[in-house]
Amino acid sequence: MATYVLVPGADGAGWYWHLVLPELRAAGHDAVSLDLPMHDAADLDDVADAIAEAATGALAAARSAGREGGPLVLVAQSLAGFSAPLVCTRLPVDRLILVNAMVPRPGETAGEWWDATGQPAARAARAEADGRRGPDAQFDLRTDFFHDVPAAVTDEAFAAQPGPPPSGVFAQPWPLASWPDVPTRFLQGRDDRFFPLEFQRRVVRERLGLDVEEVPGGHLGALSRPRELARALTGPA
Repeated sequence: MATYVLVPGADGAGWYWHLVLPELRAAGHDAVSLDLPMHDAADLDDVADAIAEAATGALAAARSAGREGGPLVLVAQSLAGFSAPLVCTRLPVDRLILVNAMVPRPGETAGEWWDATGQPAARAARAEADGRRGPDAQFDLRTDFFHDVPAAVTDEAFAAQPGPPPSGVFAQPWPLASWPDVPTRFLQGRDDRFFPLEFQRRVVRERLGLDVEEVPGGHLGALSRPRELARALTGPA
């Protein structure tokens, strides 16, 4: 059994993983999520510190309950691809699993990533292929993120009214000289409209030398296909 620390994306809300957590626990794992620092001055290092603190607490709780607690698995959604790898310089992490994630290069900011990877053109091409043209092709949270999420879950997410991520998270150059020497997997939703599958295949191959593992669902797979995503997270590395 393992300890999973589930890191949310740009909205920073641990709630994002609330449907996956019970699936992992039912399978016998320890699993936690966390709310990320959202104050104006927060940067990637602040986020990584918060993740490391949550991971340390989860391992300690498991041990106090008579469980070994490890191995430690960090799961990073979307923007968390920039922050979760930094935790590997703070703690002995056993595995990294990226889900529909942004993969940084050394010195690149999250603000630069979009044009550097060609994401805007890839998202537009996906919209065109889907028959969404004109105003319908413009970015929209419900259309791009929540198109396959159940209505009740979507309503709950919008009721929370999360704020934008801190500007420092987008402005700080990625501080590592290379990707951490930690076994890494990349799960990508086949119906992701924001980071389309073929776009991610290219970026992940170029930047990590990995093949993506295709999973059901769109960008917010933890909300639309939680059971399937939990199974993929616990599947063979």
